[in-house]
Amino acid sequence: MRILLADDDVQILRALKITLSAYGYEVVSASDGAAAVRRAVDCHPDLMVLDLGMPGLSGMEVIEAVRGWSTMPILVISGRSDSAEKVRALDLGADDYVTKPFSAEELLARIRALKRRTGAAQDSPAVTFGDVTVDLAARRVSRLSDGTAIRLTPTEWHLLAALLRSPGHLLTQAQLLNDVWGPGTSDSGYLRLYMAQLRRKLEPDPSHPVHFLTEHGMGYRFQP
Repeated sequence: MRILLADDDVQILRALKITLSAYGYEVVSASDGAAAVRRAVDCHPDLMVLDLGMPGLSGMEVIEAVRGWSTMPILVISGRSDSAEKVRALDLGADDYVTKPFSAEELLARIRALKRRTGAAQDSPAVTFGDVTVDLAARRVSRLSDGTAIRLTPTEWHLLAALLRSPGHLLTQAQLLNDVWGPGTSDSGYLRLYMAQLRRKLEPDPSHPVHFLTEHGMGYRFQP
């Protein structure tokens, strides 16, 4: 099992690497947020152990970036004990949260539990449909035919990532509103507006969409 350790504390990184290696885990490491995302793409780890207080990209931003394309388990380790921080990390897609200081035995037990529950990750950061390719890790969209970059707003990107994570599955309006705009949002007008913008940018014929489909009265579906 390959584990990605992401922490800017060199001593903690070294100690965890020695401990996990001693128990037979293959370990790769990153000391900042951007490196963590690159390692996740390049090394295909089965699980990530992530500190929230990372330079460059924060731990929260790393979770968002990785969750755009991967379901691999993410175990947060942090000195932040505030419950709001824990809730935010879990809502963004972390699977478990351990507050520093912790024992090696506790960390190993949580890793074993996540391994039992989720298994190994088999995700790819690239999604292709029609004449469009989406690099979810790099947050880049382009046309296959000529390589032209397609610019998306942050909201368009969040909506696109939510749809691409569940190909072929119906996502209800409530699900998408919660994922993109947060809990308590109920105005489906936002959703209709941004879906229209995505279709205009990504569909071959926006008036007759074949990839971003409306299920009337229910929600939307991404059809690769």
